[in-house]
Amino acid sequence: MAKEYLGEFEELVLTMVAALQDDAYGAAISEEIETRLKREVNLSAVHVTLYRLEDKGYIKSKLGGGTKERGGRRKRIFTITSAGLAMLRALKESRIELWKLVPQLKMG
Repeated sequence: MAKEYLGEFEELVLTMVAALQDDAYGAAISEEIETRLKREVNLSAVHVTLYRLEDKGYIKSKLGGGTKERGGRRKRIFTITSAGLAMLRALKESRIELWKLVPQLKMG
């Protein structure tokens, strides 16, 4: 079986799902990316990425309760799976190994 790779935006969204935990839904993920990374993102792109990550087995979702602010509509809440967490760990380790190769980034 070929090793699964994630694109940069997929990695970013997966990381935010893990970080936000019970508050991981499309709009919150989009807002966090914009606030923390000063990067404008399209909410539709976040939703498409969330569903793609769910199809890959890295996250799962369930419907939360409806709220008055949302006109009774329910939020789809995403949570990271053990496979998703394993993918994040592997990505982190590979990034650290690559960063170690850059002399300007070595810790003194």
